This record gives sequence, C-alpha cells and structure tokens, in this order.
Amino acid sequence: MRKGAAVLCAAAAVAGTVAAVPADASAPGTAGTAHAATLTWKSCGTTDYPTLQCASLKVPLDHRHPYGKRITLALSRVKHTTRKSLGPLLVNPGGPGGSGLTLAGFVASSLPKAVASRYDVIGFDPRGVGRSTPALDCEPGHFDPVRPDSVPSTPAIERANLRRAKAFAAACGRKYASVLPYIDTLQTVRDMDAIRAATGYRRTSYFGYSYGTYLGAVYAKLFPQRVKRLVLDSIVDPTGVWYDDNLQQDHAFNDRHRALMSWIAKYDSTYRLGTDPERIEAKWYAMRGALAKKPAGGKVGASELEDTFIPGGYYNGYWPYLAEAFAAYVNDKNADPLVEAYENFGAIDASGDNGYSVYTSVQCRDAAWPRDWNQWRKDNWEAYDKAPFMTWNNAWYNAPCAFWPTDSLRPVNIANGKLPPVLLFQATNDAATPYVGGLTVHRMLAGSSFVVEEGGGNHGVTLSGNACLDKYLANYLSHGTVPRGGGEIDAVCPKLPDPKPLTSKTASPPPRGSALHGLVGFRG
Repeated sequence: MRKGAAVLCAAAAVAGTVAAVPADASAPGTAGTAHAATLTWKSCGTTDYPTLQCASLKVPLDHRHPYGKRITLALSRVKHTTRKSLGPLLVNPGGPGGSGLTLAGFVASSLPKAVASRYDVIGFDPRGVGRSTPALDCEPGHFDPVRPDSVPSTPAIERANLRRAKAFAAACGRKYASVLPYIDTLQTVRDMDAIRAATGYRRTSYFGYSYGTYLGAVYAKLFPQRVKRLVLDSIVDPTGVWYDDNLQQDHAFNDRHRALMSWIAKYDSTYRLGTDPERIEAKWYAMRGALAKKPAGGKVGASELEDTFIPGGYYNGYWPYLAEAFAAYVNDKNADPLVEAYENFGAIDASGDNGYSVYTSVQCRDAAWPRDWNQWRKDNWEAYDKAPFMTWNNAWYNAPCAFWPTDSLRPVNIANGKLPPVLLFQATNDAATPYVGGLTVHRMLAGSSFVVEEGGGNHGVTLSGNACLDKYLANYLSHGTVPRGGGEIDAVCPKLPDPKPLTSKTASPPPRGSALHGLVGFRG
C-alpha cells in the first residue's frame, strides 16, 4: 500500500487558516471531545474546484494527553448548498501518506449534484502529511536514481539495500524522535473525530479508498455511535496489517502485470512484441536485465523500471503508455519513451518523499514487523519464486520497518456489530488491496453490504466511470439504502472495458490517469 510522488503532487496547494468562529448554526450537537474547536473557512478554490474552502485545526499530538503539545491539521471543504444538510462527509484517498485536500473537491464534483449538495464534503491532510504541520520528510532524495537492483542476487546488492533501509529509519528517528510515536492509525482516527467535533455534528459520514478503508473501519470501531454512513472502496485486509498484507500484494501484482502482458499480446500490430503473453513477459524481464547493467538515460535501472510499471497494477489506463515505452525500448532501441514514462509514473519528488515518510511512520508503528532480517529474506524469496515482478521492490519499500526506532502497536480488531448499514466496494482483481480483504471486512462488519466489480483490476472503483457502482453509492449517500443479496455478495457490476492503444489524439500529453487515480495514487 504505497503511494508514488507522481500523484501525491496532484494535491492542490491550499492555505489553512486559524480556527476561531463557530461552526454552521444549522449543525446540531456538541463537540464531544476535549478542546473542541470551531473552524474558520476561507476560500482556496482552484480552477478545477472553485468552491473549495480551507481551514486548519489544532489537535493534540498525543490524544491520551489532550492538554499537551498540539499539532495542526490542514482541512478542505465543499460546503452543502441545500437548506438542510446531512452533515459532514469526511474523505480520504489512502496511503498512508496521501493528501486528502483535493479529494474533497473531486468527490463533491463527481457525485450527483443532488447528493453532493446535501453534504459538507471535507478532506484533510492527515498528521504528518502535506499542509499539516509538522510535515515529515525523513530523508529527501531517498528514491533518487539509480538505486541498487531490488533483487538481492548477490550479498553485495543485499547489503546495499539494507544500508538504505537502515539509513532511512535512522534519519526518521533523528529528525522526528518526538513525533514518530504519535504517527499511527489510532492517533489519526482520533484526529478525524476532532474534525467531526469541530463541525458541531454528533455524527459524521465517511468515504475512504485503500488505506482509507482501514482508517474508516478503525474509526467505526472506536466511535460506532458517531458513524452516520460509511463507504469503503478497495478494502485493506485488517487481519494482515501490515507485513502479511504486503506479501499478499506481491502475488496479486504479479497477476496484474501478467494481465498487462496479455493485453499487449492482443495488439501485436501496434506493439510488435508478439502474440504470446509468456514470451512478451520474457522480453520484459530481458529489458529489466539490460537496464540493470546500463540504466536508460542514466535514470532508469532495474528498480526504476519496476517503479514505472507498478502503477499499471493500480490503474489500467496507464497500460498504453507503458506498452509504448516497452515496445520502443525493445524494438527500436529507443529509451526516451521509457525515461519519460519513469518521470511520469515512477519518479519521486518532494511530496513523494513526504508521503513515504508518513507511510513508513504509520505502517511501522501500527503493527509488529519481523526484526530479524532472516525472516524477511526467507519470506520474500519464497514469494519471489512465484511472483517475481514486485516482491523485492515491495520488500525494500517496507524494509525500514525492520529497523524502526519506535515500538509497535497491536492491530485493531475492526469487527463491529454496532453500526448502521455500511457499503463496501471491491474489484475482484484489485492488486493493491486483494479481493479477500473485501470479503473479510464484509464478514467482520455485521450488516454491511458488499458490491463487487466482477473482473475489474483497478484500485479505487467508484467515481471512476462505472455507472453501475456509482448508482449504488449515490443511493446510499442520499438515503442510506444498500443492496441486499442474501449471500456473500450483495450486488455485482460489470467491469469497465480495458483501454485501447494510443492514437495520435490520445498520445499527448500522457495522463496521470483519471482524476480519481491521480488522487488515490500508487501503493496507496
């Protein structure tokens, strides 16, 4: 569950303001938490989201000590326009480490107007992220190319990768010793309740993608009486947080990478890479081997090639661009499209450094990770034997957790029988949050309803063009109604068609994906 800088920077630059005046007079209820604050909203609209407003909220660094040191959360809002409001709808794009400020504008503009107009759609940068302060950046340039080969085929390569992981963990410990023990899911969930309290409402609705589904489930566990409506899209398996979940991802991403190879095989007249997916995959690994010896443009080595293609496992809208870069390198010995694809999809900038710093801080703190590297070596070589595409890249991404300078917490048992109806969405072939996570949470949340995109492989499926899914979402947010199928699955929607190869009209400029996938991002 990781997020790349190419999409983290999609969050708009929005300015926070000091909390000072009462919340909406129409908002019923009381804050319900110590130091309950109110919010001052000021316009921070963008070209895409002109009605966006921004505010800031001070919260305790440690919610166990509500009168102690405070930090500041950056918030965004699209205000309801109807006379009677359904209250706040908090939204989160995942990560951990994803900025949610722009997501409020996206959700408000993507929902049917009759639905969005009844909510105050509120986004936020979680503690440590983006415009919230302090914002973490443990080791700027940690992902600068060219990194060591991710596959530790020699002791020297393994040592080089271990040095990087240890150095990153140590840098976080040096720079943020007073903060790291409070960067975790439980503290963030209490921040969410502080946001709810500051709006003046007794209950809040919540809509989260990816890691945001775990945030939502944990919030519901801690504060079931404060949940009005709860939507979880592309669902984290809460029983594998976080080491086992990442190993499970490796197999799912390998399947998704092979789906890309099969898609390329369908368009041999365009890409000239053949019609046999296995042979095309062999050419991809041969390209990887060549780049390990001679990085393209001095930037794209073996690890950077993986970084470039991993986003294709999140969103198939990237496939035509990845296929063109692959074909140009293999057929024409032209590395320029591959370098461009890396810069568009794989390169990490300053916001990505921030996102990764928060990602590791949360995941390494949330749950126990093996501290014996021999366990990592054994488990990841076993996974690599069956799923070579992303296994070691993913292992090194998470490896700082083997050396993290804080103690770990216990994962939250999110099982819950105290909630109103909950709506869950999952694609059957999602790689980032495999399908079993959706099934597991459906069983753990009594009375939840499970809507499946059959055959879909994208990560984040609502508000991305599937009208069938979006109808269920709109009905639920409007009326609280959910489908009831009486079995393991309550409703099924067909997947969207796969993309077509690029034409001259679509070839430029390369996209960051649909608006949603630009916000939900990679490894998030």
